[in-house]
Amino acid sequence: MQTANSLLCSSNVLAPPQQSFLGLNRPAHVRNRLHLAASSPSRVRLSSRRSPAQPPQVASPLQSSAIQETVETGTTESGLVEVGYISSVHGLQGEICVKSSTDFPELRFSRTGKRWLKQRVLGSETIQEVELVEGRGHSGQKSWILKFEGINNVDQAEKLVGAALLVREEDRPELEEGEFYTRDLVGMRVFLKESGEPIGTVVNVYDSGASDLLHVMLDSPAHDSDGVGKSKPTETGATNHLIWVPFVEAIVPHVDMDRGEMMITPPKGLLELNLRSHEKSKKERRQLEWKERKKLQKRLIAAKKKLCELEQQHVFHGFRYGDKTQTSLLADQIVGVNSKLFQPALQSIDLFSQRWRDDATRTDIYDALTTSENYLTPLARMDKQCVNSVFEEKGLHLISKGKVATVLVVTDSAKEASDPSILSESLIQTLECTNQKLVKVEDRVSMPLLVICPAGEIPLFQMLFSENDHFGFDSDKVWFFEEQMMPVVSCPDEQTRRKILMQSPWEMLQSPIGSGGIISVISSESIADNLGKIGVDYFQICSTNRQFLNTRTLLLGYVHSREADMGIQVLEDKLFSEESPDVILSMSFLKKLMTETNKFQFNTTLKPKAHIELVNKEWVDVIPSSPNSCEIRCSLLLSCLNICASDKVCLLEIPE
Repeated sequence: MQTANSLLCSSNVLAPPQQSFLGLNRPAHVRNRLHLAASSPSRVRLSSRRSPAQPPQVASPLQSSAIQETVETGTTESGLVEVGYISSVHGLQGEICVKSSTDFPELRFSRTGKRWLKQRVLGSETIQEVELVEGRGHSGQKSWILKFEGINNVDQAEKLVGAALLVREEDRPELEEGEFYTRDLVGMRVFLKESGEPIGTVVNVYDSGASDLLHVMLDSPAHDSDGVGKSKPTETGATNHLIWVPFVEAIVPHVDMDRGEMMITPPKGLLELNLRSHEKSKKERRQLEWKERKKLQKRLIAAKKKLCELEQQHVFHGFRYGDKTQTSLLADQIVGVNSKLFQPALQSIDLFSQRWRDDATRTDIYDALTTSENYLTPLARMDKQCVNSVFEEKGLHLISKGKVATVLVVTDSAKEASDPSILSESLIQTLECTNQKLVKVEDRVSMPLLVICPAGEIPLFQMLFSENDHFGFDSDKVWFFEEQMMPVVSCPDEQTRRKILMQSPWEMLQSPIGSGGIISVISSESIADNLGKIGVDYFQICSTNRQFLNTRTLLLGYVHSREADMGIQVLEDKLFSEESPDVILSMSFLKKLMTETNKFQFNTTLKPKAHIELVNKEWVDVIPSSPNSCEIRCSLLLSCLNICASDKVCLLEIPE
């Protein structure tokens, strides 16, 4: 167990914001203060896909985007904390299987004594005391087998499936110095370290997967008299506003548990992030909440109908088990399935996908341009007589006139992701290089920037941008999005079809959708239409691949000069990089892609995946010894090449 400023979850708070801060596989100076045992299973919920162990009572100004279940979940009214749930019956002697959600599984499940079970019976919640007489780890599985006194057969044990297992709060283990339980942080006062100015009160603690987030309610502002005996809020004040503060040592250097206070040193702009622009009355907020619930219900009905069409009804079994929080999690998971890509993926997954061969990319299919190695030097690019310089000037002109939007893809698949410092440096180089070329261009229009981040890491990216003055970009034209996910499906045999694999009764196994998901992100929330209205004609989709840093503007000018719909950068004598695409797409072709997702190209990776299945009304753990699942990925490049006319594609070859 780590001792330096770590946090042990012992509360039920867990719901992440969609647009929060970021977690680049955190740089060295950003340290997570949550300690999770390796044996503690994590529950992932995306966008509307993950649900807190206990939903927050205060409406968040953010949309949930990434949450991880608490290590020891919520405290009940009777002073009990949840440490797991009963997932299935084991054997014929009344034993049951428990899925752990605690940092201390051996203490909770192998030590005999009193425990409590929380169940929902006839619509009401009940808590009953039981005596644990035996407990042992389930070999090869992330679960425990328990035996309760008085439970001696399968029928008795089946009645307990879905119940939450509770222990007394006072039985929590003592922590070492610098370690905290999340529920102990709730209610603490927050002050600025420099001035001692009070900021607000911690109302919740969330684990976004990348870092822990404090949900802080700002203090009511000072009020000024309006001259007629009434008071009004100051212009800069905010009442009942909720903000997110990353619980990392660099931002929260001091926590005083005795005084119930913590000091923070927030970077510039952090406290202003995600504040609501105006106040709404309680009645207006309730009306909005009601409308959101109705909207979610309609989306859930439509999503369930689509899954039924795809013969995935087994996903709905979890609605018959668990409490409201767990079934809400399942509903969010179902709504979060991208059916526009999942349906064609299932239909084409068994078909042989013809790969574009390297030699085909350099024949008559493309209008190809090869860049000399000398051109990659700054001196050569300044040569106005060089043909390539003409293309680059055209590219710069398009950017300066606001005709180009950049989509920066920073995902876990990037090579740099294994080293946070390299990834951070690569990201900064990419952003600064884009703007350095424009420094001398007068009266330029700021370039819109869309950043696509790994799941749960938006908060850290927002923080990085805030600390670096948004790298010269207009903060109002920078948006952050999570990469989209795709359900993991089974490998079928002759008798069965492909079906979505379940991590728990309420969670699907999921994997990143791949570069093709970029189109879904851009098509969401009318992004393409809105950018088209402000004059954007091209989308520059780029990765953190530094080999393409100096040639993106050249490719843009080349595509425009040839009136092409698509431009691709590749390294000489190498195949395309499907995971880190560097392409230019015209606005007209992008809109065409949005309407022809049935022509997208997919590939699969076979992997062994542990999951659960409902067999004879029992949840059974499946631990494979060989690959039993398919991770589906959508290729942006192959999809574009499958749809775009060959005479509308430009290829730029870069020497290594």
